[in-house]
Amino acid sequence: MTSSINRVTPTLSDITLRAGEFHNLAACLDYAAQGNTGLNFHDARGRLREAVPYSELRERALAMARRFRTLGLERGDRVAVLAETTSTFPTVFFACQYAGLVPLALPASLSLGGHEAFVGQLRGLLQVAGPSLVVSGDEFMPFVREALDERHGPVAYTPEALAEVPQGDGALEPTGPDETAYLQFTSGSTSAPRGVVIRQRAVMANLNGILRHGIGMGAEDRCVSWLPFYHDMGMVGMLLGPVASQRSVDYLGTRDFAVRPIQWLRLISQNAATISFAPPFGYNLCTRRLRDSDLAGLDLSSWRVAGVGAELIRPEQLEAFADALAPAGFDASAFCPSYGLAEASLAVSFAARGSGLQCQWASTDAMADEGVVRPPSATERGRRLVACGQAMPGHEVVIRDGDGRPLADGEIGHITISGPSVMSGYDNDPEATRAALDDEGRLLTGDLGCMTRAGLVITGRSKDLIIVNGRNIWPEDVEQRVEAEAELRSGDVSAFAVDGGHGSEEVVVVIQCRAQDGGAQAALRQQAASVVQAHFGVRPAVDLVGPSGLPRTSSGKLSRSTARQEFLERRTRSEAPTEPLAD
Repeated sequence: MTSSINRVTPTLSDITLRAGEFHNLAACLDYAAQGNTGLNFHDARGRLREAVPYSELRERALAMARRFRTLGLERGDRVAVLAETTSTFPTVFFACQYAGLVPLALPASLSLGGHEAFVGQLRGLLQVAGPSLVVSGDEFMPFVREALDERHGPVAYTPEALAEVPQGDGALEPTGPDETAYLQFTSGSTSAPRGVVIRQRAVMANLNGILRHGIGMGAEDRCVSWLPFYHDMGMVGMLLGPVASQRSVDYLGTRDFAVRPIQWLRLISQNAATISFAPPFGYNLCTRRLRDSDLAGLDLSSWRVAGVGAELIRPEQLEAFADALAPAGFDASAFCPSYGLAEASLAVSFAARGSGLQCQWASTDAMADEGVVRPPSATERGRRLVACGQAMPGHEVVIRDGDGRPLADGEIGHITISGPSVMSGYDNDPEATRAALDDEGRLLTGDLGCMTRAGLVITGRSKDLIIVNGRNIWPEDVEQRVEAEAELRSGDVSAFAVDGGHGSEEVVVVIQCRAQDGGAQAALRQQAASVVQAHFGVRPAVDLVGPSGLPRTSSGKLSRSTARQEFLERRTRSEAPTEPLAD
């Protein structure tokens, strides 16, 4: 489908801004369609491929909703869609809203482990979710068909094939406030991905909080995003958020960003965008790839909310980005750290706008031995922790110990959340739901952290915490120490524990190694082991993998659980994995 306009939709809307003041997502699009703003899709070189005003998106979604009726889909049925960065995903998503169906986004990235791994992932997600229909573009359709058993499972359509289906008759009844708005798969950083059930009331409460409290959406705001639609920050934050506030948004494909991250910054500059979010690794990738010549003509002075979240925030990465882009007008005070997760629709807390990074110096010894965050003494090692601000209105964040008792400020414990944005549960998984939601409906996030004056501080994942001889070791501390002293790139190291036998845990450090020389590899192993021994008092097993050899989740985060599994498989094959590394 092609748009009726050949220029980007305007920043200023010709209707009055309403920030999330709607009872469901269909009503959001109904109102946005009365204006002239919309979605804009750009190619790898930043050129406009397609502009879709919200009025046109609504027409497409309604037509597709009627086609779903012709196909015999019944209320509550599920529709899976490969979440490519094209107009197909928002069209299918909102068609489901108008037809009372439940959309779910499937990852559209072959970089997650190659052909077999991608097909296996699709097959697993489809089996868990049980959709009645799958929509995919031509590029990914062969993988979808391979993942499907079409004799007994859902039918797959391309957008072009769907366009040939006649539109059914009769009035459409959009999804109501107490019905399921969509399924959102978790990233799977510490376990297999699960389908999070989000009702209309929950996502509307979250959007209201994001738009009003978190970013303070205004009439002159414009968004830019390269985040995938299958990730909660990309879908809720950078698709539903702009629709619910009638703002225009410019999209760059996720793969295009990975190849040329400077295009993200150029889109912000060329359209004077004010709001864009990314995980820390996105900012870090920009910094690493930036050349002096890239700064010519780049103007980032309009960027007022540079949101950051989705993984533990390393301040050094963001400070390096700010220093590198200061000549282009980037203001470090635009950084807006946040905390959220799919189980809470998206956002839970935001740092104060315009405050930049608020960091807490923490003694790593006190974190490990005392379970508290306090400044280090003159003889202690320190680590800076970024504050993610206060909970959104109507939501509450409480830090609790293992018995559920609230902890004082500075004491590290389990992060629990209550409020209107919390999920209804995990799809078809009552056991996991009982483990995540207590009797009072509080969400047990699985994250560890504490409250400080600047708000919530995240210290790590409870499942990732390494415990050796009764002492806590934070994997992030190990990873950062090895990266710094072995002069590795950020994200090149994964640390975790495995069963060492006799009831003890063994620390493992896996490193992405670019050296092919056996001597250089041996030296890196020895250096990493010595660093961990000296700073943490344990001798780790050190394993080397090739470039891009560390597994990541669909949202780009390092997956320690998969890294652990792959390490154990390698150890089973060879107790001394010293074979040459693949490129």
